[in-house]
Amino acid sequence: MQLEGLIPIQIKDKTFETLMSVYQIALNQVVEELEQIKLGMNRIYGYEIINHITSRIKTPDSIVKKMKKKNYKLNYQNLVYNINDIAGVRAICPTKSNIESLVSIINQLPNIKVIKEKDYITKPKESGYSGYHLIVEVPVQVEEKTLHVKVEIQLRTMAMDFWATNEHKVKYKTNKKISSLDSKKMVFYARILNFIDRKISRIYQKQLE
Repeated sequence: MQLEGLIPIQIKDKTFETLMSVYQIALNQVVEELEQIKLGMNRIYGYEIINHITSRIKTPDSIVKKMKKKNYKLNYQNLVYNINDIAGVRAICPTKSNIESLVSIINQLPNIKVIKEKDYITKPKESGYSGYHLIVEVPVQVEEKTLHVKVEIQLRTMAMDFWATNEHKVKYKTNKKISSLDSKKMVFYARILNFIDRKISRIYQKQLE
């Protein structure tokens, strides 16, 4: 997406509202593509490569907060070029092998261009988080112009999502800071879940073969 000049962000003005609507269109397109993959794989192979899909647009306050944290000046050019997760989709898969298959399929979609990938499955974060992230661009038609809009896709197994959802609640949805001991416990639990996830995935793959 291109915005000329360094126009300051005003989260209550018409420009910001219009920009968020463009991100919503891009988000809807990605969700539709993933829903079609889910439906198609179920029809062809008789099983779901995706268990469920969720999506969201970052709130204006979250966008501004992230830009300040990254020390970006609050203008639309920095917002569009540097903030990649304004539109976010999360697809939850039964197993890790499903994620591998889904990444391969997404990379071949004609209407989605993958511009960045982060593999936290092979190498989980220090916190214990495991998942696969892609930043993609999708074309959106606006007043006879084609804008290429970025959307973040997060892929997790159900076990990964269970841990990540609860870790977020523990760390960010309570008033107390998590202790060092409890933080280490969360990392340990993530490793246990990843171990179980891996074992179940192997059994599942063996049955498919």
